[in-house]
Amino acid sequence: MQTNPFGRTGQTVTRLGFGAWAIGGTWGEVTLDEAKAALHAALDAGVTFIDTADVYGDGRSERIIREVLAERGGVRPFVATKAGRRLNPHVASAYTGAAIEAFIDRSLTNLGVERLDLVQLHCPPTPVYDDPAMFAALDAIKAKGKIADYGVSVETVEEARRAIRWPGVVSVQIIYNLFRQRPAEVFFREAEAANVAVIARVPLASGLLTGKMARDTAFAADDHRSFNRNGEAFDKGETFSGVPYDLALEAVEALRPLVPQGQAMAAFALRWILMDPAVSVVIPGAKSPAQARANAEAANLPPLSSEVMQAAREVYDRLIRPEVHHLW
Repeated sequence: MQTNPFGRTGQTVTRLGFGAWAIGGTWGEVTLDEAKAALHAALDAGVTFIDTADVYGDGRSERIIREVLAERGGVRPFVATKAGRRLNPHVASAYTGAAIEAFIDRSLTNLGVERLDLVQLHCPPTPVYDDPAMFAALDAIKAKGKIADYGVSVETVEEARRAIRWPGVVSVQIIYNLFRQRPAEVFFREAEAANVAVIARVPLASGLLTGKMARDTAFAADDHRSFNRNGEAFDKGETFSGVPYDLALEAVEALRPLVPQGQAMAAFALRWILMDPAVSVVIPGAKSPAQARANAEAANLPPLSSEVMQAAREVYDRLIRPEVHHLW
């Protein structure tokens, strides 16, 4: 599987990673055995980057990662986690060094390590990106040896641009997919110039870009695709990339003829993301070994033609851009 440097950290990772939100919670029921089997399958396929967060299943995702890596032994993959969303209320003033360090200590225990490879501020309120005390605190925590590096997970392009002004920020995680193309227009070239790693999340638009959903698709009550369509629990852009469901289904059908014969739409959507060299790693989730293996295969597909890339852009411009481009 193709690898590349992860920004200026000195680490090398596979460009196709494993997003561990789904094995933690809010994606419908996933048993412990299913979650572990999905992660094992991704690692068996060669994946060397795992992304998680302390709030995914209230630490369940982190603990599953610890168990799986203990079972496997050998060279550990790169594990990135996030901190901050446990704050209640989740407001800028609550982002203090003491609070984040306490969350980091909890993640160290959950993951069973003495130092985190990467901790990311987890979509904090926008004013946090302008708070020198917060980034000074992260520098101090790094100096203690609890984290190797730190980055941010953002909701908007503007937050990403503000974050990389801080010299200690080595990575930015941002939503980027066929339905959310603005990062490539505005942010990616700046990230490349600063040698900041880019983690592309929500790559399949919460499953829409698998091409397997329909108007009557039902979601479990504990699945965010059921309860967060309008941002009731967190930013609505995290669910279906903020695109109205029926419109998104229309766009999926417009994209379907672009998918090479014999190729799954999900693989096509992931390969489209990897066409931009600024993307260090893309992190699709998986709830089963079959999904994990299918995701991993996308990393080895041939490049998409310029004609296909242009046609995909035209679908975005016609159907999606008016709904989302100005929001994130």
